[in-house]
Amino acid sequence: MTEIAEGFGAAIEGSLAAKAVEPEAGEAAGAAHGPVECANCGTVYSGNYCSNCGQKAHIHRTLTAIVHDLVHGVLHLDGKLSHTLPLLAFKPGKLTRRYIDGERAKFVSPMSMFLFGVFAMFAVFQMIGLTAPTDFEIGNSTAALRAEGQAEAERLKQQIANMAPDDPERSSREEELALLQNLGGDAPQPSSAGTDGKEEPLRLGNDGPSLTMSPTGIDSIDKGIVKKWRENPGLMVYKMQANGYKFSWLLIPLSIPFVWLMFLWRRKFKAYDHAIFVTYSLSFMSLLFIVVSVLATSLGGAGGWAFALLVLAAPLHLYKHLKYTYGLSRFSTIWRFVFLQFSMLFILLLFGNALLVLGGF
Repeated sequence: MTEIAEGFGAAIEGSLAAKAVEPEAGEAAGAAHGPVECANCGTVYSGNYCSNCGQKAHIHRTLTAIVHDLVHGVLHLDGKLSHTLPLLAFKPGKLTRRYIDGERAKFVSPMSMFLFGVFAMFAVFQMIGLTAPTDFEIGNSTAALRAEGQAEAERLKQQIANMAPDDPERSSREEELALLQNLGGDAPQPSSAGTDGKEEPLRLGNDGPSLTMSPTGIDSIDKGIVKKWRENPGLMVYKMQANGYKFSWLLIPLSIPFVWLMFLWRRKFKAYDHAIFVTYSLSFMSLLFIVVSVLATSLGGAGGWAFALLVLAAPLHLYKHLKYTYGLSRFSTIWRFVFLQFSMLFILLLFGNALLVLGGF
């Protein structure tokens, strides 16, 4: 129940954040019927809206109006979703090109769509229980094995001490102890630093794969991050998950340079064009993740179909978006599409490293 409540909270938070960057023209609250002078800026006007600031002439003062404003602000997004979503899903290039060319009043802006999509995605993930685990332990495999060897050596010492000098088993126990000591099992447990002074890699569980962290390349910062992972890995995973949606906007500035690089010699396309393209693309991907996760969870055995939808829809959408936004030929679209696929891996790596650093503070 807590996860569902947190999910609804995240959805409302995202919708309000989207609404903040997508205000409705003439939005206001108050009470009266069409004053001659605008209560907001003092302009004398007639009609339903002030010609100077856009405030509504009818200013309400009722509790039902407050409820209406809340529902309208959270869900309505100025009535533009019905125009934006179909184009974003099926004709993304047309939507992006029309927005860049100045046709904006009827569409949800890219940043508002992005905020709404990202917060809604994490809200849905929270409600259906699709969250990162925070109850695992990260330990050092070498240290764990040495600790086990040390415990075994202590047990053998105790057995030898309790044996008579002429006990036939005594010699075999002493041989076992000597072998264990030669292997280092009786040595003092080392610190996390190796013999060369370098930090040993973290391991997931006692026998899991090593997890070497060097997100910044700066020793002092990386050691601090590793130290916090050792002390409380669950908290670090939780912080990375929370920062994942709070700082998801970082994906936009990280992606723009790669798109700009693809059109370096096409001067008619500006950085603004690339920013709109990237933001609408990320908005669609977040909405697609919502659809796929809901289908996989609600339909039980349809997880394979949901995954197939993701694998097919994501690249197809990117291809169409790229081709029709920039008016490219098939060949020009294909090589840029392939370049973007490799670029996305690098972008996700940078974003993951950023989350590691943010989680360490």
